[in-house]
Amino acid sequence: MIDKDILKRIKLVVFDLDGTLVNDQNQIGEETKNLIKELSSLGVQFSIATGRLLSAVTNHADELAIKIPLITLDGTLIQRYPGDKSIFESHLPKKYVQRALKLADKYLTQVALCHDKAIYYTEENALFPQLMDKFGAKYQQVFSYDNYLDGTLEVIMVSDYKDNVKHVSSKMSFPYTFGVRTAFYKSQSQGGTYYVEIRKMGSSKGDGLKRLLSHLKIKMKETAVVGDWYNDKSLFENDSLKIAMENAVPELKRMADLVLKKNNNEDGTAEFLKMLLQAKK
Repeated sequence: MIDKDILKRIKLVVFDLDGTLVNDQNQIGEETKNLIKELSSLGVQFSIATGRLLSAVTNHADELAIKIPLITLDGTLIQRYPGDKSIFESHLPKKYVQRALKLADKYLTQVALCHDKAIYYTEENALFPQLMDKFGAKYQQVFSYDNYLDGTLEVIMVSDYKDNVKHVSSKMSFPYTFGVRTAFYKSQSQGGTYYVEIRKMGSSKGDGLKRLLSHLKIKMKETAVVGDWYNDKSLFENDSLKIAMENAVPELKRMADLVLKKNNNEDGTAEFLKMLLQAKK
């Protein structure tokens, strides 16, 4: 149980999305929605920190009437919604976007460029939207990548050939590049499909949280974070109030101040929000 005085000082709650705020059908629980509405009337603010693109989050922001910036692409873009004013963007240097496209061609991988508005792909990469796990993202086919090299937040490659994707990942890492971070992983939903995500270094959900708090002039100890997965670890490496879902990975549960008894398919976030509301009344 969390001390009531700690809950009383909370001014901001930041949720991870997949596996936390939404269930496996991409829906927010009704009790959570009602509690957020009531807590908002008491002055508590809410935001989202997710690996998704902004375009895949805005429907949830609308649903919860969130009016402060959202942390998207794991901290690569922090942007106010509604509106298009960003408080932070981390673009890949153009030369590394070009290098990634050449490697994709050499190793026969499907490739797309993630921008704030959409994921862009060409006719040669037409299979890309079907192969991706990017929930709710907006895809747009373009004739060529030439006009989209600038403003790229992330390059994503996908292939059934594990070794090809691994080669690309290694050749987009140091010493071939500097200040670039790659993530190689296997699809959770599509068996035998492998991805590499390429971003500029210096961005994480935790970094995004610090930037958001600076923008809002809120202290870390006045913030609660709720998560479930490995990419939420940086959210938990600070003085915020840390809440782990029942379905969270063990590493995150060990870092948490509270582990909820319900998972994301049982509207688990409502359990914490009820505690917060009771303390605020």
